[in-house]
Amino acid sequence: MPPAERPATEPVRRIVVMGVAGAGKTSVGVALADRLGLDFIDADDLHPPANVERMRAGRALTDAERMPWLDLVGTALADARAPGVVIACSSLRRAHRDRLRAAAPDTAFVALEGDEALLRERLGGRVGHFMPATLLASQLDAYEVPDADERAVRVGVTGGVDEIAATAASALDRMAGPGAT
Repeated sequence: MPPAERPATEPVRRIVVMGVAGAGKTSVGVALADRLGLDFIDADDLHPPANVERMRAGRALTDAERMPWLDLVGTALADARAPGVVIACSSLRRAHRDRLRAAAPDTAFVALEGDEALLRERLGGRVGHFMPATLLASQLDAYEVPDADERAVRVGVTGGVDEIAATAASALDRMAGPGAT
């Protein structure tokens, strides 16, 4: 397309793959980003060292400890360049998602959901992550299902990573409506 016919700014897709520990945020996020041709960021990499040490010690973060991290995630969303970004971030509570939307209002969420037994099984097989399986109960207690007004899709985590990513991509396209890319 000649430069004069191109839109002044290319649209940017901002997607957060959210859920509790063991839901597959990183694996599904990477697969979804690959499928959609977007960049990928793991919000775990944005945690301040003090947060990582708290979780490694088996202590759940308070919202006061979590909000500065969410601000960093929000900045990463807001700073995304076309075609966009997928960020894996727990975003368990509405207040967390609202914080991210304050920085990037057009963010869409993919809520990965599974039963506790499956999540525990997955966490038991995970090696080298700072988040211990002992914190799963606190995350399940904190989780708030996204409300209808939150631009979110809910996706079950049974099945393979590519299947879950395909389901998420399809659900996001349906949410965006006809003509969405």
